[in-house]
Amino acid sequence: MEEPLLRLDGLTKRFGGVLALRDVSFRVHAGEIVGLIGPNGSGKTTLFNCITGFLSPDPPSDVMIFGRRVVGMSPDQIARLGMVRTFQEVRVFKQLSVMDNLLMAVQQHQEDTIGKRFLNTPRVQAFEAKGKDRARELLEMVGLQAHATTPAGLLSYGQRKLLTFIFALMPDPRLVLLDEPAAAVNPVLIDTLKAHIVQLNRLGTTFLLVEHNMDVVMDICQRIVVLDHGEKIAEGVPEAIQKNERVLDAYFGI
Repeated sequence: MEEPLLRLDGLTKRFGGVLALRDVSFRVHAGEIVGLIGPNGSGKTTLFNCITGFLSPDPPSDVMIFGRRVVGMSPDQIARLGMVRTFQEVRVFKQLSVMDNLLMAVQQHQEDTIGKRFLNTPRVQAFEAKGKDRARELLEMVGLQAHATTPAGLLSYGQRKLLTFIFALMPDPRLVLLDEPAAAVNPVLIDTLKAHIVQLNRLGTTFLLVEHNMDVVMDICQRIVVLDHGEKIAEGVPEAIQKNERVLDAYFGI
C-alpha cells in the first residue's frame, strides 16, 4: 500500500497536568480531503500545532510527513517539505500589498542565505518572476486580481480570508492543513471556498481540515476523524460518522 502523506502514531501532548492529546493515530493519504472535528477543547488545534512543529509532542509520539519523521523539526523546515497550514485567525501583512503578501509566502524557497538574496542572483530573479506568475494565477482564481496592489489591511474580512487561503497555496504544497476555513464568513464565501478546495483536490492537492461547520465537513470530506477530550473516538466516512452514537453524544450533545 502507498505510503500516506501524513501518519500520526500515538500522538500525545501534555501541558503540565493537562493531557491535551492522548495516543491519537490516523493517516492521510494522497488525494484525500479529511475532516478533523470535535467539541471546543478537544485538541484539534493542538494536534495541528504538533504536526506542523509549533509544539513538540511528548514521547513516544511519532509524526511522519511524506515518509519522513518530523518530530523536532521547526515549522519552516516542515513547510519546505511540502506541507503548509492556515490559522484560525486571519493573518496578513497589513501594510504590504496583496501581491507582496503572496510573495512573502515563498521567500524561504529562494537562496539559502540572506547574502545571496540581497545580491539578487539570477536564481532569485527567476524565482521572483515565477512567484509573481503564481500569485497572479491564484488571485485570478479567487477573484482578487483587481486588488493586487491594494494594501492587505484595506481588504474586507472575507477578502483577507481568501488571501490567507491562497497564501498557503503559493508554494504549491502537496498537503494543506486548513484551520476553520469557513469560520465567520458568509454562506456565499463558504460555497466559494468549498468549490476551490474540491477543485484543487481534483488537481492533486490533499487536505486535512479542522472545521465546526458540519455542512462543509459532510459536503466535501471523504473521511472524518473525531476527537473528544484529546482522544480519537471515531474515524470513518461522513455517513457513518453522522450515525455514530459516541460522536452524537460528544459533539452534537444528542
